[in-house]
Amino acid sequence: MTHIPTSRERRALGQARRKQVRRQDHGRWDAKLRQHDAVALVAESMRGRVPGLVALKYERMLASPFGFFRGAVPVMAADLALLPHTGIVNQICGDAHVRNLGAFAAPDGRLLFDINDFDETIRGPFEWDLKRLATSLVLAARETCAPGEKVKDGEKAVLQFVARYRKLIDTLARMPVIEVARYQVHRLQRITPVSEALMKAERATPLHTLEALTVETKKGRVFKDESPVLKRLTPQQARPVLASVKTYRENLLPERQHFLEQYRPMDVAFKVVGTGSVGLRDYLIYLEGNGPRDPLFLQIKEEPGSAYAPYLTGAIGPGDGGFENQGKRTADGQRAMQFQSDPFLGWTTIANRDYLVRQLNDHKGSIEMGDLAGQGLIDYAEMCGELLARGHARSGDAALIAGYLGSGAKFGTALVEFAEAYADQTERDWKELKRARV
Repeated sequence: MTHIPTSRERRALGQARRKQVRRQDHGRWDAKLRQHDAVALVAESMRGRVPGLVALKYERMLASPFGFFRGAVPVMAADLALLPHTGIVNQICGDAHVRNLGAFAAPDGRLLFDINDFDETIRGPFEWDLKRLATSLVLAARETCAPGEKVKDGEKAVLQFVARYRKLIDTLARMPVIEVARYQVHRLQRITPVSEALMKAERATPLHTLEALTVETKKGRVFKDESPVLKRLTPQQARPVLASVKTYRENLLPERQHFLEQYRPMDVAFKVVGTGSVGLRDYLIYLEGNGPRDPLFLQIKEEPGSAYAPYLTGAIGPGDGGFENQGKRTADGQRAMQFQSDPFLGWTTIANRDYLVRQLNDHKGSIEMGDLAGQGLIDYAEMCGELLARGHARSGDAALIAGYLGSGAKFGTALVEFAEAYADQTERDWKELKRARV
């Protein structure tokens, strides 16, 4: 019989990984390690996108260092791949940053708050998520700091983020497996940025989306035309999008297929979303169920592949060829890390491109940068640590991670050092992109 290591043995294996990379070594970042040009990597990531929207993506990236950071996952993926890693692998979000968590409706209608963007998800070293989120905390602190003030909140936020992550991962490593699967993060309502997002989510009903995105005409409600961010498709353009629903429907659970079949499509549009996703193909289908007061909006979002895939070949990941459909990669990663996921989450293909399918704006609410100032950022950082720890424990081995991190502050102190240095690097890259785009 194959030996399955005990929790204690796995914890010891995690502790042994410190010989592979010491916890204090995670503070290391040196631009001299780079074998690539950041601006060139950003330009390369534009390949295959809608040409007319490339300028808009650059515009959003140039708005601030944090805007650059959001759109430059390929740069950070290449940089992280240069550094020693623990080899402790689980599902990672891949784009863990302060604005990629939000509120949404669970299948039973309750409002949840969790990681909610998985375009870059893949199996990789757990610490890559922590380094990206820690850097985003420093950048958020710098962006929300009043002019002339010395930025201290970023360091405090990273320390609290790591402390909460370390504490909860240790707790989850000691719990029964089924209890880990059921574990919920509490205190959400008491954290101001999260409370604000939950209130926005409560208002973001399908009827609210109907009013926001459609207009009444003689032939019924149709999408507004707000080009370039929202544009109705002609019947000919809409045909392949609607045809893709057949493939999507087949990968839903039978009971969810039944519910979907009770909706009929009314209109189709193209929509621009986010920062990193600008220029990718993103379609909306407006469907109607039991009358005009029963709308359903499906988002069909292009998924070209994780920016981390080229660096994860061999023992620590599947590389480029490990996924039959990049939309399926995204959906599977989301289900692995989230406590509960959108009941209409699925995937499809249009014209040899892979797509994720999900509901649009079903009781969704996001974090705004203005909410992440002072103590709000630090409180939010603690909750980010808990949610990321839960996601990693659900999709990986909490005992391995807990064994590696231990009970001291070495890893947290190192992450502060890394996040500050990489935030500096992000600001330099942002300025370089501004010079290149002049």
